Amino acid sequence: MKRNLKLIATVILLNGALAANAATHEIKMLNNGKEGIMVFEPAYLKAAKGDTIKFVPTDPAHDVSSVVIPKSAKAFSAPSNKPLTIKVSEEGVYVYECKAHLPMAMVGVIQVGNPTNLKEAQDRAKELAKTFAMNKDRLDKYLMQVK
Repeated sequence: MKRNLKLIATVILLNGALAANAATHEIKMLNNGKEGIMVFEPAYLKAAKGDTIKFVPTDPAHDVSSVVIPKSAKAFSAPSNKPLTIKVSEEGVYVYECKAHLPMAMVGVIQVGNPTNLKEAQDRAKELAKTFAMNKDRLDKYLMQVK
């Protein structure tokens, strides 16, 4: 009985330690930023498995939704002017967009651990770029940071 209680206590402590190490990152949805108009900032983020990502509609009229996600990850989406908080629990590349401003290449990339689905993200980026009226190389620039 004591052995089982020790095992349970150890598991609880380990889970708590892992959760304590998880970081929270904020991605702002902006009309103007360091990369120009209609951007997520930061547009490329390297996160660890278990981290929390908060999308903040700093400026009005922005939405966010996933375009490419790792296998087994949950798709995400939030309507215009609504914040969104997700936990990245799968390794890989997450590509997301603001549908309202996609012609201006309002896109972003999150890398979690190993980029297990980088080829899929690169292939999808080529298709997305065809819909961009401006900043046609923006998504490629972000994906080049993935290592």
